[in-house]
Order: sequence, then C-alpha cells, then structure tokens
Amino acid sequence: MEAATIAAAVLSARRRGPPYAPLPPDIAPRTLEEGLAAQVALARMLDADPPAGFKIGATAAGMRAYLGLGHPLAGFMPRDGLVASGSVLDWTGAPLGVECEIGVRLARDLPAGPCDAARAREAVGDVFAAIEIVENRYGPPPVGDLKLVGPAGLLADQVFHHGGVLGRPAADWRALDLAAVAGRMCVDGQEVGHGFGADLLGEPMAALAWLAGSAEAAAFGGLREGQVVLLGSVTPPIWLAGPCTVDVAFAGLGEATVRFA
Repeated sequence: MEAATIAAAVLSARRRGPPYAPLPPDIAPRTLEEGLAAQVALARMLDADPPAGFKIGATAAGMRAYLGLGHPLAGFMPRDGLVASGSVLDWTGAPLGVECEIGVRLARDLPAGPCDAARAREAVGDVFAAIEIVENRYGPPPVGDLKLVGPAGLLADQVFHHGGVLGRPAADWRALDLAAVAGRMCVDGQEVGHGFGADLLGEPMAALAWLAGSAEAAAFGGLREGQVVLLGSVTPPIWLAGPCTVDVAFAGLGEATVRFA
C-alpha cells in the first residue's frame, strides 16, 4: 500500500473524529517499514517535516512484550501541538489520556545512527517535566485493542500522540542522577501514578540515544538542534473522564500543568 494512501486515511479518520476504528485491512500498514513511511507522509501532509520534535512510546517492557516488539516506537510532534505549562485546553470529549514524561530540548544536532547515553547527554540543552497528551483513536477493546491495531498501525498514527505540555527548563539538571529522579502525576489533586527516570530504558539519556539510532530518526533526517523530545512516560497512560487539571512533577526538574475546560 502506498504511504500517502495510508497517511490520507489516518488524517481523514482524525478529521471525522470519534468514534474511531482501526484502518481497514486493505489500507492498514502490514510492516513497521510501511507504518514509518506512512508516518513520514503524514508529517508532510501536516507541514511538519522537519518536525518540532518526537515522542517515544512503548518504553515499558510489558507494553513491548504485549505488542511483540523488541524496541520502543517513536512519533513526530508538530509544533502547533506543543504548549507551555499552565495552558488551558478545550475539552472536546475526545478520548484523551495523559502521561508523566521527562522532556528535553536539543542544543545541537544528533545525526541518525548509533548513539550512546553519554553522546546523547552532550547534545541536550534543557531538561524539564512534561505531559504528553495521547488520544485513543481506535476505540475501546476489543475493536481498539492495540494488539489488533498492531505496531505498524500505531507507528503510522504517531503512536497515540495528540500534544505535549512543556515545563520550564530545570536550572541544574546535569548535577542530577536522572535515573533516580522520581516523578508523579496528579489529576485534580489526586495522585494517579508515579515512577522514576530509570523506567525510561534504564535512564532518560538511554532513551534519547535509542531514538537517535532508530529508523524513525533516520526517516526524518536525524535529530536537530531545537527539537523537543518526550522521552517516554514513567506511568501508564491515564484516560480522562472529563474537564480536569493535570499536574506532573519530577524532583529537581520542576513541574508541568494543564487544565482541560
């Protein structure tokens, strides 16, 4: 199937809005390579190539095992979906969720190819708390079971990405043991999840190194100065029932907050 055909079907489904359904079998990508080609085509349709950044998904070993993956997946992020902490967003009734993330902004390019955590760290300018807003565009199980959607379908559709909320840069992040940094997420003041930087492939910069060496980064020409990367969630996604306030905080990295109204 042509990448542009898959991407056009993804975009059409989004514009129709919920209830969503997986792409029909005659259009759905069959391999990760087809899914990635469709994602690049989608980015071009949205005037987001090069993208403002990337999100990393499936960092949790349990999710990778469920999907039959040996590695995470990444999706591009358009600029208009990234907002500052403290923003108020319209509640549209879409099936939105939130994730507790560590984000970085690159101070220099990271060319596509093999990378380690030390090299990734050298390329980072800012580190901050962040919230990824995700969208279940596939419906509740069994129709929307991610195993049925499949990794190729997820990859074509930006791996659930809807938007991101970016906190203020931490003042002295290089002095921190990022693997040991504790994070927590609250909805309307009630804690709904917590975790540590080590949940991100062992430590956050290892996740960034994975992205630099990934097929996704290569497909977009590598990682570039100024791009934002959301390194993965230290908690499972929390699906929202209606208007609310979401807060994320990481020790030493500050916080990010967003209100849906």
